[in-house]
Amino acid sequence: MNPRRKNRLAVVLSIGILIAGAVGLMLFALTDSIDLFYTPSQIVDGREGKKPEIGQRLRIGGMVVPGSVQRDKDSLEVSFDLVDTGPAVRVRYAGILPDLFREGQGIVATGTLVDNRIIDAQEVLAKHDEEYMPPELAEQMKGIKHVKPANMGSRNDS
Repeated sequence: MNPRRKNRLAVVLSIGILIAGAVGLMLFALTDSIDLFYTPSQIVDGREGKKPEIGQRLRIGGMVVPGSVQRDKDSLEVSFDLVDTGPAVRVRYAGILPDLFREGQGIVATGTLVDNRIIDAQEVLAKHDEEYMPPELAEQMKGIKHVKPANMGSRNDS
């Protein structure tokens, strides 16, 4: 092999190694910001034999158990139970809940697992339409009866 081809090969290999290293570093940096989706049953029982670890960031979706919402009178802290087809999980949140948040309604929360059945949420999202549900949650919630919130008053659309 002549020296000119050796130099080109060395440059191409160096560029390939640099690109592979950059992609590897980006993927490693993204592992901290990946939030895996779980249902309450998957948090308690595990998914495919593996339970989420304490301290892990995750998203959880389920129905708010009627009668489980507890609000702190001196702060914006609220806690409530989420359930799908199995055991319930407690979610604690400090902040203003969405206007559509109601007992018996589906929500998705993003937070950190602090105990086997307790999640400290940083964000709580309430679904905006009775028919909409995230695909992952809809698959898990088949067969569960949806508890509609009480009417907040009548509305005339005419």
